Amino acid sequence: MIRVREAIVVEGRYDKTTLSQLVDGVILETNGFGIFKDREKLALLRRIADRRGLVVLTDSDGAGFVIRNYLKGALPKDKVKHAYIPDLYGKERRKTHPGKEGKLGVEGMSPAVLEHALRQAGATILGEETGRAAPALTKADLYACGLSGGENSREKRKKLLAALGLPEHLSPNAMLPVLSALYSREDLLNTLQKLQ
Repeated sequence: MIRVREAIVVEGRYDKTTLSQLVDGVILETNGFGIFKDREKLALLRRIADRRGLVVLTDSDGAGFVIRNYLKGALPKDKVKHAYIPDLYGKERRKTHPGKEGKLGVEGMSPAVLEHALRQAGATILGEETGRAAPALTKADLYACGLSGGENSREKRKKLLAALGLPEHLSPNAMLPVLSALYSREDLLNTLQKLQ
């Protein structure tokens, strides 16, 4: 497992599931073409790109390039890296038929191919550079802060999300990678103290 500093943007949940078996880090989905109409998600991607950088990793088919090109135009160019997977033909295990172009997507790639793509894109692999990275936020941190699993945790989450200018409908599971991408544990605790 490798830790990547930048947040990685993939097309869908199966891509995210495959990548999460290799990468310990923030992985966000575009929900396919849903990103074209989701202004909140695009604003969130811009914010994360500005804070820690993004790596765009889409399928190598036409649809993947449409999404990639849209993100190229919508996100700050100096904060975004692009990882490309090779054109390999076949079908993913969960599918009964190959895709329209017959190419494997991110979900069909081996961990070695995905790691190579990330390294070729220049993703920052934590532990391989000088210095130590701060530990990422965990579900236990959210619980300890009263943001999940406790009395009034929903209201506390809404208040925090509003104060941070984040989408109000983030569940604890969806909120965790977003907060990890934007804030350190210390920053989050300081913000929570100010809200109380």
